[in-house]
Amino acid sequence: MCGIWALFGSDECLSVQCLSAMKIAHRGPDAFRFENVNGFTNCCFGFHRLAVVDQLYGMQPIRVKKFPYLWLCYNGEIYNFKQLQKQFGFEYQTLVDGEVILHLYNRGGIEQTASMLDGVFAFILLDTANRKVFLARDTYGVRPLFKVLTDDGFLGVCSEAKGLINLKHSTSLCPKVEPFLPGHYEVLDLKPSGKVASVELVKFHSYKDEPLHAACDTVETLPSGSFDLETVKSNIRILFENAVRKRLMTHRRIGCLLSGGLDSSLVAAVLLKLMKEININYPLQTFAIGMENSPDLLAARKVAAHIGSEHHEVIFNSEEGIQAIEEVIFSLETYDITTIRASIGMYLVSKYIRKKTDSVVIFSGEGSDELTQGYIYFHKAPSPEEAAEESERLLKELYLFDVLRADRTTAAHGLELRVPFLDHRFTSYYLSLPAELRIPKNGVEKYLLRQSFEDSNLLPKEILWRPKEAFSDGIASVKKSWFSILQDYIDQQVDDHLLEKAAEKYPFNPPKTKESYYYRQIFEKHYSGQSNWLPHYWMPRWVKATDPSARTLKHYKSATQE
Repeated sequence: MCGIWALFGSDECLSVQCLSAMKIAHRGPDAFRFENVNGFTNCCFGFHRLAVVDQLYGMQPIRVKKFPYLWLCYNGEIYNFKQLQKQFGFEYQTLVDGEVILHLYNRGGIEQTASMLDGVFAFILLDTANRKVFLARDTYGVRPLFKVLTDDGFLGVCSEAKGLINLKHSTSLCPKVEPFLPGHYEVLDLKPSGKVASVELVKFHSYKDEPLHAACDTVETLPSGSFDLETVKSNIRILFENAVRKRLMTHRRIGCLLSGGLDSSLVAAVLLKLMKEININYPLQTFAIGMENSPDLLAARKVAAHIGSEHHEVIFNSEEGIQAIEEVIFSLETYDITTIRASIGMYLVSKYIRKKTDSVVIFSGEGSDELTQGYIYFHKAPSPEEAAEESERLLKELYLFDVLRADRTTAAHGLELRVPFLDHRFTSYYLSLPAELRIPKNGVEKYLLRQSFEDSNLLPKEILWRPKEAFSDGIASVKKSWFSILQDYIDQQVDDHLLEKAAEKYPFNPPKTKESYYYRQIFEKHYSGQSNWLPHYWMPRWVKATDPSARTLKHYKSATQE
């Protein structure tokens, strides 16, 4: 996890512009470099480093003797760089996994490069010999990327939008900053003036398709075409374990977020098992957050005891949660209601990890709810086919919601997040299964995933089959939910008449509740006029919901009241 920033064709003094690069310093607390491009005085790269691999040669932009005309700034991890080296005979100059991007590009161009990378990434690649700039982002947008491109060819690129919004440019008072689409690469021509012109934007991978890099994966071809339940369950276990194993690539200490729910518990259990297998000589630290005696804390405690991790509990009160709201919204760059609610706990636990431990590479369970139909409203899906379509829509929009939350809350504290549920091979296999296999069964969501690990003894049965909790209930004290605490506080902060006029003040995505109005005010304070970053609020489907919380859904209420 790092922070990348680059400008091409700046009309303003670069020493002034580079102050914007410091807005993302939290993403790379270990080192910083600012470098001009030879022959293009108005083009430059900025890089904030979190040293996870190759402590000696990991600074960026990466340049190697073999390709002196290539400049690479990237944020991410390429898990198959050694397999690609073996397959194509690449001669690496460093131990940095991202160096493979230069070799792949030299061998087969940008399309093959993006398609062959097994990992998470956002990168800027400059080819001065052919006068080209390339931008690319991984399939699910696990690593963030924003860009601004003006009509006269000034290009700014950054890991977070906050590094671009204050850039100065002669022809535009407020250039339009927008997220770069996941699963795409863009080709731009670099003019002698340092300005650029976009040539094409190409989608290089669809999450339903088996990725091109599967051909050189450590797991060979699995039995396909057969949807026999035992074969399916075995394949799910093999691919998930492989997803966790490849993510062990690091020189820094590994930790794991653990809520005691199915997803984080599975990740923690498999992670610890594999760490023992490869003789990692320190205990796995697991981290849970909640209010005193919250359901998540109690469940996580059970899991930690079962798997044998070094467990940490972070207890917060309502005042601490409320005080963090503005910092969280600034970090997130969104005003989405459920994203903000769920981010507060993750932000506070990340703060604890950074201050109190030496864990830096943090595993988490993001992506499972979207992939395996874990949200409670999936019980209301009219048909397995519609449930499958909804699952795909959620995956496509992950970069706007859960993946955004997971990246920003951890990156704000200089941590690197790893999400095995979003492994390309695992997700493409799961999505290839018949729709009726993937739906909730017997009133239980993620039934197939739970069933696949039933005989593994990785988790206690009550955790493996623990129903989905609304996040606001999971971290809350038994007396009062986080959802209710927020409503009570915000009710005092926003007058009724302000809410009545909300659609006039905020015509795009107008707030419908006091809570959404409160979040929007804070967002506009930091990111005025940028409401288009969120195309719509996250809301459940197939139910008449006015709030995104699972606790407002009938199925959830009946389950929690039993």
